[in-house]
Amino acid sequence: MLHDLVVRYGPALVFANVLAASLGLPVPALPTLVLFGAMAALHPVSVGAQLAPVLVLSVFATLIGDSAWFLAGRMYGGNTLKTICKLSLSRDTCVKKTERFFGRWGVRVLSVAKFVPGLSIVSIPMAGAMNTPYRMFLLYDGLGAALWAGIGLMVGAVFSQQIDMLFAGINRLGKAAALVAAVLLALYAAYRWTRRRALIKKLAAARIKVDELYELMRSDVSPVVFDIRSDEKRLLDPYVIPGAVFADERQLDHIIKSYAPEQKLVIYCSCPNEVSAAWMAKQLSEAGFADVVPLLGGIDAWRDAGRPLSPLPGAAALAPDAGAHPEPKAV
Repeated sequence: MLHDLVVRYGPALVFANVLAASLGLPVPALPTLVLFGAMAALHPVSVGAQLAPVLVLSVFATLIGDSAWFLAGRMYGGNTLKTICKLSLSRDTCVKKTERFFGRWGVRVLSVAKFVPGLSIVSIPMAGAMNTPYRMFLLYDGLGAALWAGIGLMVGAVFSQQIDMLFAGINRLGKAAALVAAVLLALYAAYRWTRRRALIKKLAAARIKVDELYELMRSDVSPVVFDIRSDEKRLLDPYVIPGAVFADERQLDHIIKSYAPEQKLVIYCSCPNEVSAAWMAKQLSEAGFADVVPLLGGIDAWRDAGRPLSPLPGAAALAPDAGAHPEPKAV
């Protein structure tokens, strides 16, 4: 039955599955490629003849979905990354690591992005936001898609006998096995989401609001404000809260040595969930700082409240949407 299904609809199913995955839907595409590769090895005449078309269709489907994210990054800039950050089940720090990885390697990272969990979904819109030429995007993304799909099909072909035995065992267990797998997957996703929401809720109480920070900055005892956004994020949004100090959560020892434990510290980043800022605040609190809090809503909440922003040097040339930001004012 599976053989007949693959022969008749295999290429179309692979195309639809890969396209859905590249658009960001929670569907696993690589297992589909592995399964098709195994079927091609087990049935070289009927299924094997479709191997090359499936590889081409997989690359084509990937480019369609990835191009949509690339164009979203080109049109909406950093807002696309914020949306991804908000929807992601991973910590905000994972998104920041991806931004830094892209900043180091540029568009070339797309040739391996499919093999690193979470890297592709951030690096593709970032390529668009950073004004990467579309032909360069197609070159490296197409290369990455071909390697990814080709290796998936190859793995299926190499381990075809083992995969055949696995499916034989699943057939003996019946529909119960598929149901158990689906339930386990749903439970895992629910666990990740619940844990993330619990962390955000727990940390929400220990934050400072925009108006409170603004009043403190106008007082005689102004806090030290840390901007912990990645360098790549600052390129997309080259404005800072006036007086903010650039800081890197990977260099906590330097920060601990540079400031007195009684100094009030306020930390902000740009992801809507602000987990990165909350995590750093927690680390500094454990290191002995008595008063360290994240800024609720980050720099976006500061901007939305109409508070002043200071431009980074060359702001107009750095960011495609720099004109959308308010003019800086003196505090």
